[in-house]
Order: sequence, then C-alpha cells, then structure tokens
Amino acid sequence: MANGAVESESGCGSAVLFSEEELREMSGVKGGEEFVEVTCGCTSHRYGDAVGRLRVFLNGDLEIACECTPGCQEDKLTPAAFEKHSGRETARKWKNNVWIMVSGEKVPLAKTVLLKYYNQASKNGNGSHKSSGKVCHRDEFIHCNKCNKERRFRLRSKEECREHHDATLDVNWQCSDHPYDRITCDNDEERASRRMYRGCSRSPTCKGCTSCVCFGCEICRFSDCSCQTCRDFTSNARAQA
Repeated sequence: MANGAVESESGCGSAVLFSEEELREMSGVKGGEEFVEVTCGCTSHRYGDAVGRLRVFLNGDLEIACECTPGCQEDKLTPAAFEKHSGRETARKWKNNVWIMVSGEKVPLAKTVLLKYYNQASKNGNGSHKSSGKVCHRDEFIHCNKCNKERRFRLRSKEECREHHDATLDVNWQCSDHPYDRITCDNDEERASRRMYRGCSRSPTCKGCTSCVCFGCEICRFSDCSCQTCRDFTSNARAQA
C-alpha cells in the first residue's frame, strides 16, 4: 500500500488517515476514499453486544452503521446515539463505552488512535472562535420534562454543542439524561442570580449579543443530523462552497 496508508477498496482513492501500523490489529478495517471503517460495538448488560461499523472521516466526523439485528436501519448514528441505541445502561460516556476490537479484545474508543481527527476538529473549532473574534456559544438551559427545572448546558466544544442539540430535540428529556452533570430531579435548580452568568466574553451578565449568540456554524450544526435546522445549514454551506 502506498506510503503505508490504508487504501480504498476501489483502489482509485486513498484515505490517508492512519498508517497500517496504527490499524494493524483492529478488526474489520476497510478504507474508503474519504474515510476509514472498522468494526465497533457497545455492550449492554441486559441486551449484550450491539455491533456496528464505525467510519472515521478526515474532518473529524464519526458515523456508525448499526448491525445489532439483520433488519436494523440505523446506518448513520453518532457514537452517542449508537450508545443509546444499544441500550447501554450507563450511557453518555460514549468514548469509553463504544469499543473497537483490537487483537481480539474490546478496547474503548478513547484508547485508540481513531479519535485523533475528532479531537483535532473540536480543538480547532474552539480556537477559531477565540482567535478570530467570531461568535462563541453561551451557556443554554433546557427544562426537564418531568420536574420542569432548568438545567445548564455549556457549549464550549462541538461535542458539548451536539449534546445540547440532541437534548433540545428530545421532548422527553429529563434531568437524569444530562450528559456531564450527575443530577436527578431531586437536585436543586440553579438560583436565578447564578443563571444570569452564561459565559459571554463581552459581559458576564449579558442577556444575548452578537458575541455570544450563534445562529449556526460548523460547531453547532451537524451534517449527520436530520433536523430541519441542520439540513438547511448543511445545504447552504454546500451551495456556498
């Protein structure tokens, strides 16, 4: 293979994402023209292993085609969505719960090289906001469907933006679904005086300005999301490319 890279199955393109050495012991490795694909899975104590195929793209996108059953139609899941789809009891830790088969062992995704481009994209996204003076994302709040308390979401990275985005689309979202804070409906809601502080770089108690309110960017919109907002953003971005 040229330069030790994993070549595409068609032979007419090459996804030069990882070296042969980096992928050598992984199961199900395939190369596409824009991605590398490997066998992955997530284990539920109740339902057992849900197996899928993880695709890693150069731009940092991660996409999983689930093969939990022969008729499963979920073929473009984010790792977080795949984790939830698998029935994993301690969800919202997909980097550790989604595994890759390496030398016959289940190795957490976080301990492989496969997150290299994902992590780079997250860091570059944050950095571009700060260094170029573009809008950053202030903290947002979501009401629990059960207790109606407001819970804070910090939107400092693409991953955090995705967690918030998915939560806004979930009409049944509850406190226990919060991806980072271990809370339940029994936990107190933030005081109103505390909720005033939402992370604006211009003013700590800003109620919304052009520095902290974003109406759509590559960090808070997602090409693999089917909601109308993301679809419109993706279509417009492609039209302007």
